[in-house]
Amino acid sequence: MKQQWDEAVRLLGGVATDAADDLARRYAESHRAYHNATHIEAVLREARTLGELTGEDRAILTLAICAHDVVYDARPGDDERASAQWAREKLSEASVDEVYIARVEQLILATLKHESDDELAHLLLDADLSILGADPDIYDGYAAAVRKEYASVPDDLWQQGRAAVLGRLLDREDLFVTPQAKAHWDSKARANMARELEGLPYIEK
Repeated sequence: MKQQWDEAVRLLGGVATDAADDLARRYAESHRAYHNATHIEAVLREARTLGELTGEDRAILTLAICAHDVVYDARPGDDERASAQWAREKLSEASVDEVYIARVEQLILATLKHESDDELAHLLLDADLSILGADPDIYDGYAAAVRKEYASVPDDLWQQGRAAVLGRLLDREDLFVTPQAKAHWDSKARANMARELEGLPYIEK
């Protein structure tokens, strides 16, 4: 992750700063059970399987992926905005051109609602949700890790909130956007989420 960040910054004409070290420090924070460096590395990897990008587009996408969860305090909305602001500040310090900074910022902000008309954002958003289409045991580990990140929330409130999130995702006509993601993950993701939703004991069936 650190190496990919620095390489992307250089490709866009920027210079090395302490941003990569700050990325590593933040993603190693003790309260992160899922939204950590392993998650970022997985999103970087899966994004590569969805689209063959080169040059500036690849660098922009790499920076957005690396930064999209850099601020994570289990505060949906605030976290995404703070992560976009972090990216703006760090890329400005690295002397990256404003055109590129704005694009990275826009990609990160697309994770607020997981919707965008930007083709680069489609790669980020689909790769970010790829865990939903994992094998059931891996998916269950992901769900348990996210619950740990919200450990301060009582079970009944957590399950109500989680059910709302799962319901919104299941109601989408297009859970994934790119053809590759749809083929690889859609059916398994829907099965995993439906199974999790059915297993929430505080939710009326």
